[in-house]
Amino acid sequence: MTTESTGPPSRDSEDMAIWTPIFAAWLVAATSTLGALFFSLTMHLPPCDLCWYQRIFMFPLAVILPIGLFPLDLKVTRYALPLAGLGWLIALFHQLLVAGWIPKAATPCAQGIPCSETVVRWFGFLTIPILSLAAFSLIVALLVIAQFRSSR
Repeated sequence: MTTESTGPPSRDSEDMAIWTPIFAAWLVAATSTLGALFFSLTMHLPPCDLCWYQRIFMFPLAVILPIGLFPLDLKVTRYALPLAGLGWLIALFHQLLVAGWIPKAATPCAQGIPCSETVVRWFGFLTIPILSLAAFSLIVALLVIAQFRSSR
């Protein structure tokens, strides 16, 4: 008879090797979600259309990943990887648009805040699109690691 635990796996090192990157991906998704809400609700920075699309793919990750952790469900990467991958593509497009590699005419931002506008710049280079691209990149990498470890 098996029992399901509600905490991180402690008996099997293989389960822990899978649980850890999924937990780390959740931390990144939760931090990104809270950061996006902070920019909108506290700093009163309205998001552009591309930022909204990225939020559509990031916010569910903050909910799906912990559901797959307690108890550990190895299939959670199947559900989370497509969301993170599509969010990564939108974040890459957004960053290339801000960098000027994609013409502004190709942007979906027809009304409201222009997607190519840099609203926040820290340390001379760190912008919201770079933060989003970094977060999605890290989540994808962590989920691929978890998927690879679970398929061994």
